[in-house]
Amino acid sequence: MTDARDTTLALLARRAPDATICPSEVAKALVAGAAGWREAMPAVHAAVDALVAEGEVRLSWKGAALPIRAGPYRIARTRE
Repeated sequence: MTDARDTTLALLARRAPDATICPSEVAKALVAGAAGWREAMPAVHAAVDALVAEGEVRLSWKGAALPIRAGPYRIARTRE
């Protein structure tokens, strides 16, 4: 299985600078399809937590910034 951290960053790199991705998109990319993606979510959440702590990504929900992962969220690149 591909690493959740690398997959998150790769998906973001393919988007516009201010675009966001859903964590489920990362999970579905990890399992190469829609079936079984929920089992990949713990790895995605752990990778996102690490990326936030490193300052590599930022989180939001409905346009509001989230300081930590809690409930539904979107992932974006850190603004430079």
